[in-house]
Amino acid sequence: MRMTRHATANNPPEWFTGEVWLDPVAAPSAPGQQANAAIVRFAPSARTAWHSHPGGQTLHILEGVALVQSRGGAVSEVSAGNTVLCPPGEEHWHGAAPHSFMSHLAVWDTLPGQPSAIWGDHVTDSEYAAR
Repeated sequence: MRMTRHATANNPPEWFTGEVWLDPVAAPSAPGQQANAAIVRFAPSARTAWHSHPGGQTLHILEGVALVQSRGGAVSEVSAGNTVLCPPGEEHWHGAAPHSFMSHLAVWDTLPGQPSAIWGDHVTDSEYAAR
């Protein structure tokens, strides 16, 4: 067994709008492992850019209210205690509702030879507000 500790990181503005912090929980550390996990905290109205994960992503909302949208779909409000499944390759975004902080546990696989995420354009204010 090995214990590790990682510092909280402020996420880069190239991939996020607003203040977002990430605490790594798990990353592959041995051959054959693919799972990654992080607790991500969003200030009100903060959000990811459009992105997809070749290995898919699972989001479990820990506190607050999340907004989530798949490309071409409606914006959904997701409250604490609920889980969102983003299939491999599905372009989506997620973030906090305008009235509250939100944190989620994000779990994703990094497939061999693939990036963990493919980042796209920032979510516009009108896309964010389309509820």
